[in-house]
Amino acid sequence: MQFSKQLRERIARGRIRCSVRIWTRPHVKKGGRYPMGGGHVVVDSIVPIGLEDITYDLARESGFSSVDELLKTAKHGSGDNVYLIRFHYLPPGGWDLPPARP
Repeated sequence: MQFSKQLRERIARGRIRCSVRIWTRPHVKKGGRYPMGGGHVVVDSIVPIGLEDITYDLARESGFSSVDELLKTAKHGSGDNVYLIRFHYLPPGGWDLPPARP
């Protein structure tokens, strides 16, 4: 999973924890670990959404100043399917702990 350079620092600090992607099919999977900046982005969920679900608040949460800016970045291929991907950053040497059992 690739991110533009302007987003990477905020992802590594935990300020950005979601991304909207427009693909023909999912390119990541839940639980997948994808290298970034020495650490990894770990996908917590991937959910299909509609274009109408992309709001100003979601654009801001994804690190963009507007829906238009987000869509310019999200739409870079031939796909029509919109996905909301939630993730967390695992720093270099970090360990993901399994969820606590009730």
